Amino acid sequence: MEGQITVIGAGKMGLGIAQFFAQNDKEIVLVDLNERVIEEAPDKIKEELIHLVNIGILKEEKAKEILNRINFSSNLNDASSSKLIFEAIPEKLDLKRNLFNRLEKICDISTIFATNTSGISINEISTVLKRPERFIGAHFFMPAAIIPLIEVVKSDRTDHGVADYIITLFKTLGKEAVLVRKDIPGFIANRIQHAMAREAISLLEKGVASAEDIDTVIKWSLGIRMIFTGPLEQRDFNGLDIHSDIAAYLYEDLENRTVASPLLLQKVEKGEIGVKANKGFYEWDEDTKQQHIQAKNDALLKMIKYLEKESMNNNESNYKE
Repeated sequence: MEGQITVIGAGKMGLGIAQFFAQNDKEIVLVDLNERVIEEAPDKIKEELIHLVNIGILKEEKAKEILNRINFSSNLNDASSSKLIFEAIPEKLDLKRNLFNRLEKICDISTIFATNTSGISINEISTVLKRPERFIGAHFFMPAAIIPLIEVVKSDRTDHGVADYIITLFKTLGKEAVLVRKDIPGFIANRIQHAMAREAISLLEKGVASAEDIDTVIKWSLGIRMIFTGPLEQRDFNGLDIHSDIAAYLYEDLENRTVASPLLLQKVEKGEIGVKANKGFYEWDEDTKQQHIQAKNDALLKMIKYLEKESMNNNESNYKE
Protein backbone atom coordinates (compact mmCIF):
# COMPACT_ATOMS: atom_id res chain seq x y z
CA MET A 1 0.00 0.00 0.00
CA GLU A 2 2.63 2.52 1.07
CA GLY A 3 4.75 2.64 -2.12
CA GLN A 4 6.99 5.65 -1.68
CA ILE A 5 7.28 6.80 1.93
CA THR A 6 7.93 10.44 2.78
CA VAL A 7 9.71 11.62 5.92
CA ILE A 8 9.45 15.34 6.64
CA GLY A 9 12.15 16.91 8.76
CA ALA A 10 15.87 16.16 8.33
CA GLY A 11 16.99 16.64 11.91
CA LYS A 12 18.38 13.73 13.92
CA MET A 13 15.04 11.95 14.19
CA GLY A 14 14.09 12.45 10.55
CA LEU A 15 17.48 11.22 9.35
CA GLY A 16 17.18 8.14 11.55
CA ILE A 17 13.62 7.39 10.43
CA ALA A 18 14.58 7.72 6.75
CA GLN A 19 17.60 5.48 7.30
CA PHE A 20 15.43 2.88 9.08
CA PHE A 21 12.99 2.60 6.20
CA ALA A 22 15.74 2.59 3.58
CA GLN A 23 17.54 -0.18 5.48
CA ASN A 24 14.35 -2.17 5.10
CA ASP A 25 14.21 -1.77 1.31
CA LYS A 26 11.70 1.10 1.20
CA GLU A 27 11.95 3.99 -1.27
CA ILE A 28 12.11 7.21 0.71
CA VAL A 29 11.69 10.90 0.04
CA LEU A 30 13.26 12.97 2.82
CA VAL A 31 11.92 16.53 2.80
CA ASP A 32 13.11 19.56 4.73
CA LEU A 33 12.10 23.07 3.76
CA ASN A 34 15.42 24.40 5.03
CA GLU A 35 17.68 24.07 1.99
CA ARG A 36 20.89 24.09 4.02
CA VAL A 37 19.62 21.26 6.22
CA ILE A 38 18.56 19.10 3.29
CA GLU A 39 21.85 19.76 1.47
CA GLU A 40 23.75 18.42 4.48
CA ALA A 41 21.46 15.42 4.99
CA PRO A 42 23.03 13.00 2.43
CA ASP A 43 26.49 13.41 3.95
CA LYS A 44 25.14 12.86 7.46
CA ILE A 45 23.39 9.63 6.51
CA LYS A 46 26.41 8.51 4.47
CA GLU A 47 28.66 9.16 7.46
CA GLU A 48 26.44 7.02 9.68
CA LEU A 49 26.29 4.20 7.11
CA ILE A 50 30.08 4.24 6.68
CA HIS A 51 30.41 3.95 10.45
CA LEU A 52 28.11 0.91 10.44
CA VAL A 53 30.30 -0.64 7.74
CA ASN A 54 33.44 0.06 9.77
CA ILE A 55 32.08 -1.66 12.89
CA GLY A 56 30.90 -4.66 10.89
CA ILE A 57 27.13 -4.13 11.06
CA LEU A 58 26.66 -3.41 7.34
CA LYS A 59 28.28 -4.56 4.13
CA GLU A 60 29.61 -1.72 1.97
CA GLU A 61 27.36 -2.65 -0.95
CA LYS A 62 24.31 -2.66 1.32
CA ALA A 63 25.22 0.79 2.61
CA LYS A 64 25.30 2.13 -0.95
CA GLU A 65 21.90 0.58 -1.67
CA ILE A 66 20.43 2.21 1.43
CA LEU A 67 21.65 5.67 0.49
CA ASN A 68 20.42 5.24 -3.08
CA ARG A 69 16.88 4.55 -1.80
CA ILE A 70 16.65 8.01 -0.24
CA ASN A 71 15.74 11.03 -2.36
CA PHE A 72 16.29 14.45 -0.82
CA SER A 73 14.05 17.46 -1.40
CA SER A 74 13.28 20.94 -0.08
CA ASN A 75 9.92 21.03 -1.90
CA LEU A 76 6.87 19.91 0.09
CA ASN A 77 5.05 19.06 -3.14
CA ASP A 78 7.40 16.09 -3.53
CA ALA A 79 5.45 14.47 -0.70
CA SER A 80 2.16 14.66 -2.60
CA SER A 81 2.40 11.25 -4.28
CA SER A 82 3.19 9.34 -1.07
CA LYS A 83 0.51 7.25 0.59
CA LEU A 84 2.35 7.28 3.90
CA ILE A 85 3.99 10.37 5.41
CA PHE A 86 5.94 10.62 8.66
CA GLU A 87 6.51 14.03 10.24
CA ALA A 88 9.64 14.61 12.33
CA ILE A 89 9.80 18.40 12.64
CA PRO A 90 10.43 20.33 15.91
CA GLU A 91 8.09 19.75 18.86
CA LYS A 92 5.90 22.80 18.39
CA LEU A 93 2.14 22.33 18.07
CA ASP A 94 1.60 25.22 15.64
CA LEU A 95 4.38 24.01 13.32
CA LYS A 96 2.93 20.53 13.18
CA ARG A 97 -0.63 21.74 12.64
CA ASN A 98 0.47 24.04 9.84
CA LEU A 99 2.41 21.26 8.13
CA PHE A 100 -0.46 18.76 8.17
CA ASN A 101 -2.91 21.40 7.05
CA ARG A 102 -0.69 22.01 3.99
CA LEU A 103 -0.16 18.29 3.38
CA GLU A 104 -3.87 17.53 3.39
CA LYS A 105 -4.37 20.05 0.59
CA ILE A 106 -1.78 18.45 -1.72
CA CYS A 107 -2.11 14.73 -0.89
CA ASP A 108 -4.61 12.07 -1.87
CA ILE A 109 -7.55 11.52 0.50
CA SER A 110 -6.23 8.01 1.25
CA THR A 111 -2.81 9.23 2.45
CA ILE A 112 -1.94 8.29 6.02
CA PHE A 113 -0.28 11.01 8.10
CA ALA A 114 1.88 10.05 11.10
CA THR A 115 3.52 12.35 13.62
CA ASN A 116 6.68 11.42 15.50
CA THR A 117 5.85 13.66 18.45
CA SER A 118 7.13 12.36 21.76
CA GLY A 119 4.37 13.89 23.81
CA ILE A 120 2.17 16.49 22.08
CA SER A 121 -1.46 15.40 21.99
CA ILE A 122 -2.36 13.50 18.82
CA ASN A 123 -5.89 14.87 19.19
CA GLU A 124 -4.62 18.45 19.36
CA ILE A 125 -2.46 18.14 16.25
CA SER A 126 -5.28 16.56 14.25
CA THR A 127 -7.83 19.34 14.89
CA VAL A 128 -6.77 21.09 11.67
CA LEU A 129 -7.51 18.04 9.51
CA LYS A 130 -10.70 17.37 7.60
CA ARG A 131 -9.88 13.65 7.64
CA PRO A 132 -8.48 13.02 11.14
CA GLU A 133 -9.29 9.33 10.82
CA ARG A 134 -6.18 9.01 8.61
CA PHE A 135 -3.93 10.57 11.28
CA ILE A 136 -1.90 8.68 13.88
CA GLY A 137 1.09 9.01 16.20
CA ALA A 138 4.25 7.02 15.41
CA HIS A 139 6.74 7.74 18.17
CA PHE A 140 10.26 6.56 17.37
CA PHE A 141 13.03 6.61 19.96
CA MET A 142 16.51 8.08 19.57
CA PRO A 143 18.42 6.79 17.68
CA ALA A 144 15.49 5.91 15.42
CA ALA A 145 17.37 3.47 13.19
CA ILE A 146 18.58 1.47 16.20
CA ILE A 147 16.00 1.37 19.01
CA PRO A 148 13.61 -1.53 18.23
CA LEU A 149 10.46 -0.04 19.76
CA ILE A 150 7.86 2.31 18.32
CA GLU A 151 4.76 3.61 20.08
CA VAL A 152 1.77 3.81 17.73
CA VAL A 153 -0.69 6.26 19.26
CA LYS A 154 -4.35 6.58 18.29
CA SER A 155 -6.28 9.79 18.53
CA ASP A 156 -9.97 9.65 19.47
CA ARG A 157 -10.77 9.72 15.75
CA THR A 158 -8.07 7.49 14.26
CA ASP A 159 -9.57 4.70 12.16
CA HIS A 160 -8.94 1.23 13.63
CA GLY A 161 -7.83 0.00 10.22
CA VAL A 162 -5.15 2.71 10.02
CA ALA A 163 -3.78 1.71 13.43
CA ASP A 164 -3.77 -1.98 12.45
CA TYR A 165 -1.97 -1.19 9.19
CA ILE A 166 0.76 0.87 10.88
CA ILE A 167 1.30 -1.76 13.60
CA THR A 168 1.56 -4.51 10.98
CA LEU A 169 3.94 -2.48 8.82
CA PHE A 170 6.39 -1.87 11.64
CA LYS A 171 6.27 -5.46 12.86
CA THR A 172 6.97 -6.61 9.31
CA LEU A 173 10.03 -4.34 9.28
CA GLY A 174 11.31 -5.71 12.57
CA LYS A 175 10.13 -3.08 15.03
CA GLU A 176 8.48 -3.93 18.34
CA ALA A 177 5.31 -1.92 17.74
CA VAL A 178 2.89 -1.29 20.60
CA LEU A 179 -0.52 0.36 20.40
CA VAL A 180 -1.22 3.22 22.80
CA ARG A 181 -5.00 3.15 22.90
CA LYS A 182 -5.49 6.49 24.64
CA ASP A 183 -3.92 9.83 23.72
CA ILE A 184 -2.37 10.78 27.06
CA PRO A 185 0.58 13.15 27.69
CA GLY A 186 3.91 11.39 27.26
CA PHE A 187 2.30 8.15 26.05
CA ILE A 188 3.88 5.13 27.81
CA ALA A 189 7.68 5.32 27.69
CA ASN A 190 8.09 9.00 28.53
CA ARG A 191 5.68 8.76 31.45
CA ILE A 192 7.65 5.89 32.98
CA GLN A 193 10.99 7.50 32.09
CA HIS A 194 10.03 10.80 33.73
CA ALA A 195 8.73 9.06 36.85
CA MET A 196 12.06 7.25 37.21
CA ALA A 197 14.07 10.41 36.44
CA ARG A 198 12.06 12.39 39.00
CA GLU A 199 12.97 9.87 41.71
CA ALA A 200 16.62 9.73 40.58
CA ILE A 201 16.95 13.54 40.67
CA SER A 202 15.30 13.59 44.08
CA LEU A 203 17.81 11.05 45.42
CA LEU A 204 20.67 13.19 44.07
CA GLU A 205 19.13 16.35 45.49
CA LYS A 206 18.84 14.75 48.95
CA GLY A 207 22.45 13.61 48.88
CA VAL A 208 21.53 9.92 49.08
CA ALA A 209 24.18 9.01 46.47
CA SER A 210 26.23 10.52 43.63
CA ALA A 211 24.89 10.80 40.10
CA GLU A 212 27.34 8.09 39.02
CA ASP A 213 26.20 5.67 41.74
CA ILE A 214 22.50 6.29 41.10
CA ASP A 215 23.02 5.59 37.41
CA THR A 216 25.11 2.51 38.21
CA VAL A 217 22.27 1.09 40.30
CA ILE A 218 19.81 1.57 37.44
CA LYS A 219 22.11 0.22 34.71
CA TRP A 220 23.31 -2.87 36.57
CA SER A 221 20.13 -3.92 38.36
CA LEU A 222 16.88 -2.64 36.87
CA GLY A 223 18.26 -1.78 33.43
CA ILE A 224 19.96 -5.07 32.63
CA ARG A 225 17.01 -7.07 33.95
CA MET A 226 14.46 -5.07 32.01
CA ILE A 227 15.98 -6.18 28.73
CA PHE A 228 14.09 -9.40 29.37
CA THR A 229 11.20 -8.47 31.65
CA GLY A 230 9.03 -5.38 32.13
CA PRO A 231 7.90 -3.93 35.48
CA LEU A 232 4.48 -5.59 35.48
CA GLU A 233 5.82 -9.03 34.57
CA GLN A 234 8.52 -8.61 37.22
CA ARG A 235 5.83 -7.87 39.82
CA ASP A 236 4.25 -11.22 38.95
CA PHE A 237 7.60 -12.96 39.41
CA ASN A 238 8.20 -11.22 42.75
CA GLY A 239 4.63 -11.71 43.93
CA LEU A 240 1.91 -9.07 43.97
CA ASP A 241 1.41 -9.67 47.70
CA ILE A 242 5.05 -8.73 48.37
CA HIS A 243 4.76 -5.68 46.11
CA SER A 244 1.61 -4.60 47.92
CA ASP A 245 3.31 -4.93 51.32
CA ILE A 246 6.30 -2.83 50.18
CA ALA A 247 4.05 -0.26 48.50
CA ALA A 248 2.20 0.23 51.78
CA TYR A 249 5.23 1.86 53.42
CA LEU A 250 7.34 3.00 50.43
CA TYR A 251 4.88 4.89 48.24
CA GLU A 252 4.35 7.69 50.75
CA ASP A 253 8.12 8.31 50.80
CA LEU A 254 8.62 8.38 47.01
CA GLU A 255 9.04 11.69 45.20
CA ASN A 256 5.62 12.86 43.99
CA ARG A 257 6.07 16.57 43.28
CA THR A 258 4.14 17.91 40.30
CA VAL A 259 6.72 20.50 39.24
CA ALA A 260 10.37 20.28 38.24
CA SER A 261 12.75 19.93 41.19
CA PRO A 262 14.73 22.96 42.43
CA LEU A 263 17.97 21.17 41.47
CA LEU A 264 16.79 20.69 37.89
CA LEU A 265 15.55 24.29 37.59
CA GLN A 266 18.81 25.59 39.06
CA LYS A 267 20.90 23.74 36.51
CA VAL A 268 18.74 24.96 33.62
CA GLU A 269 19.00 28.55 34.86
CA LYS A 270 22.80 28.22 34.99
CA GLY A 271 22.87 26.84 31.45
CA GLU A 272 24.07 23.46 32.72
CA ILE A 273 21.72 21.60 30.37
CA GLY A 274 23.76 18.49 29.62
CA VAL A 275 26.03 17.25 26.85
CA LYS A 276 25.37 20.18 24.50
CA ALA A 277 26.62 22.59 27.20
CA ASN A 278 29.40 20.25 28.42
CA LYS A 279 27.81 20.20 31.86
CA GLY A 280 24.66 18.82 33.43
CA PHE A 281 24.56 16.21 36.16
CA TYR A 282 27.99 15.25 34.78
CA GLU A 283 30.95 17.16 33.32
CA TRP A 284 31.42 16.44 29.58
CA ASP A 285 34.65 16.88 27.66
CA GLU A 286 34.16 18.70 24.35
CA ASP A 287 36.72 16.56 22.52
CA THR A 288 35.42 13.16 23.64
CA LYS A 289 31.67 13.53 24.24
CA GLN A 290 30.67 12.54 20.68
CA GLN A 291 32.93 9.50 20.89
CA HIS A 292 31.21 8.63 24.16
CA ILE A 293 27.76 8.90 22.60
CA GLN A 294 28.84 6.90 19.54
CA ALA A 295 30.35 4.17 21.71
CA LYS A 296 27.07 3.82 23.60
CA ASN A 297 25.09 3.63 20.35
CA ASP A 298 27.50 1.04 18.93
CA ALA A 299 27.26 -1.10 22.06
CA LEU A 300 23.48 -0.82 21.97
CA LEU A 301 23.33 -1.81 18.32
CA LYS A 302 25.61 -4.80 18.81
CA MET A 303 23.59 -5.95 21.80
CA ILE A 304 20.34 -5.70 19.82
CA LYS A 305 21.86 -7.64 16.92
CA TYR A 306 23.09 -10.30 19.35
CA LEU A 307 19.68 -10.63 21.01
CA GLU A 308 17.98 -10.86 17.61
CA LYS A 309 20.37 -13.63 16.60
CA GLU A 310 19.83 -15.51 19.87
CA SER A 311 16.06 -15.19 19.50
CA MET A 312 16.27 -16.55 15.95
CA ASN A 313 18.45 -19.46 17.08
CA ASN A 314 16.04 -20.28 19.92
CA ASN A 315 13.07 -20.20 17.57
CA GLU A 316 14.82 -22.54 15.14
CA SER A 317 15.74 -24.89 17.99
CA ASN A 318 12.17 -24.96 19.26
CA TYR A 319 10.91 -25.62 15.74
CA LYS A 320 13.26 -28.60 15.31
CA GLU A 321 12.14 -30.05 18.61
